[in-house]
Amino acid sequence: MSRFDRRSFLIAAAAALAAPRLWARPAFAAYPFSLGIASGAPLPDGVVLWTRLAPDPLNGGGLPPATIEVRWEIARDAGFRDIIRHGRALAEPQYAHSVHVEVEGLAPARWYWYRFMAGDAVSPAGRTRTAPPGGATADRLRFAFASCQQYEQGFYAAHRHMAAENLDLVVFLGDYIYESSWGSRHVRKHEGPEPATLEQYRNRYARYKSDADLQRCHAAFPWLVTWDDHEVDNDYANDRSEDLDPNFLVRRAAAYQAYWEHMPLRKQSRPAGPRMQLYGRYDFGGLARFHVLDGRQYRDHQACPRFGRGGSNVIDDLNCPARLERQRTLLGTEQENWLYDGLSASRTHWNIIAQQLLMAQTARTPGPERKFWSDGWDGYPAARARLLQAIAERRPANPLVIGGDVHFNCVSDLRVDFDDTQSPVVATEFCGTSITSQGQAQARLDALRAENPHVCFANGEKRGYVVMDLAEKRCLAQLRVIDSEKAADSPISTLASFVVEGGRPGAEAA
Repeated sequence: MSRFDRRSFLIAAAAALAAPRLWARPAFAAYPFSLGIASGAPLPDGVVLWTRLAPDPLNGGGLPPATIEVRWEIARDAGFRDIIRHGRALAEPQYAHSVHVEVEGLAPARWYWYRFMAGDAVSPAGRTRTAPPGGATADRLRFAFASCQQYEQGFYAAHRHMAAENLDLVVFLGDYIYESSWGSRHVRKHEGPEPATLEQYRNRYARYKSDADLQRCHAAFPWLVTWDDHEVDNDYANDRSEDLDPNFLVRRAAAYQAYWEHMPLRKQSRPAGPRMQLYGRYDFGGLARFHVLDGRQYRDHQACPRFGRGGSNVIDDLNCPARLERQRTLLGTEQENWLYDGLSASRTHWNIIAQQLLMAQTARTPGPERKFWSDGWDGYPAARARLLQAIAERRPANPLVIGGDVHFNCVSDLRVDFDDTQSPVVATEFCGTSITSQGQAQARLDALRAENPHVCFANGEKRGYVVMDLAEKRCLAQLRVIDSEKAADSPISTLASFVVEGGRPGAEAA
């Protein structure tokens, strides 16, 4: 036996000895599909199906350290009379008994139904949809985007209403969980202290995903997802935490793994320690391309934090010239170039830049000594200018920026130079309010609009989501809001609607 073959044999033998045993006939103490099911990352010929076995979800899952076989089916009908794909997957303890099935060989642009089985237990049924084939003409695409769902601050009535919308897709833009307890008038509680270990992050996801309305929305449509800061730690930037934890990358690795374990992501996104490939590109025929970004993992640290702290601050250029440094990046050089290349190569009618933050400049105070919040795009103005200049030069069709994070609805014209009102508008931004997380005082937002004329609309009084209806030559955006996140049965209404005409950036009230 050659040295290479012998070494390979010994490694394989050691792995086999270390591998968890297969629990051939599982008998669960409670229903194992307590966290629901989900689908995501749709392609023209396939989709990711997700579930996690957790009969005791808030206490580590409640399963022994054994591998469990999970069966899955996907059908053309809700009654599963026409099953076209089925198979088996392994729910492994090292990934919290989560399952990520990448189904292939499906027809483009059609709805399917799916479910899982483990032992004698059967999951709820979910519905998913494949993307249209590349370059194909599509009459419309209707999707919703949302962010910021602090569990303690409200019920998920917004998700209940979103699940009832006529949508093809949901895009979630970060703060799926919150690691911290904050805000006022809590209506329910987290299950434990702020997470730092893998098991604690798993329990936090289990708390959020146990919500019936969130499960209902996952089961209704495929999702595209990205994260912001609270999936790990408030205001973290790259390898720096808010409190300058010297072991932060260990915590980040735990948080990234828990995120992977609970999202409908492809195997290429499975993390390696504190690193995870999350940003990606998704086409929906010739109508739309989604450029889904990661604004946390690769960014430079925030400029001029408070003494002895990391994270955000409110800064001005007189006392913090570092904010204006030309090399500063929010996306990292590799992701920036990837985005520019994707915008240049796109041949779709609409280009949606799906990211976490408010991109428009929003000076916090009037006058020559304006102050800016350093954690958002205002903390990285050179990076923002590079992106908007790339859009101006490369001229991708109909760029739309969608974001969240700030807990208020905001509609803006994006200019290469926000301080020059004659600078051309190169893209349109829709930043959505939160699902539950409390917003800002409206008087403050009114003052923000007065100081920033490129901001067309700003309202933080209500929680909800945004529905985008795309056709070849027109985009309709509806700002959907619930009456109160404190009521589980809160009704919903449309706060405002805006139209973007193809070939003409900038939003007009509908």
